[in-house]
Amino acid sequence: MTKTILGLSGSLRRASFNAGLLRAAAELAPTGAKIDIGSIRDVPLYDGDLEKADGLPPAVLVLQEQLQAADGVLLVTPEYNNGIPGVFKNVIDWMSRGPGLQMWVGKPVAIIGASPGGFGTIMAQNHWLPVLRTLRASVWTEGRLMVSQAGKMFDEQGNLTDTANRDKLADFISGFAKVI
Repeated sequence: MTKTILGLSGSLRRASFNAGLLRAAAELAPTGAKIDIGSIRDVPLYDGDLEKADGLPPAVLVLQEQLQAADGVLLVTPEYNNGIPGVFKNVIDWMSRGPGLQMWVGKPVAIIGASPGGFGTIMAQNHWLPVLRTLRASVWTEGRLMVSQAGKMFDEQGNLTDTANRDKLADFISGFAKVI
């Protein structure tokens, strides 16, 4: 039976390092696992009035369906100003609305990220922990992957080209797939 991982990149930029890292993760998924890449692009800013008037937006309903069907979640997070990107946090906030909150409970979640800086995405990854704890997700902490100096590791289209990081990513995804 194939294990399904919902992969979400927290960047809207088309050639983003994190979108590229997620594509590479999907390419490198081990036999018996697949990564379905979800899109955060059409999720509006959270507005309780909008939710009350219209219910959950279509893009959020799609993400909730993907979350429900997934055996695990891979968050591929950029780091902005030493923290979680607002656009990515917004998506998770929307996904936890209505029936979505229960979908997170016990769901295995892994976090990775790429950054042009020298420390990878260590601060953003750490900032996700209280959010995921609140959602009662099961955060996988047996592996950690932070791609630093991303400008040297990806090509102009945002594809991960660095062999050492591709190998680390393959090991990371394999380890995560084994626990879900």
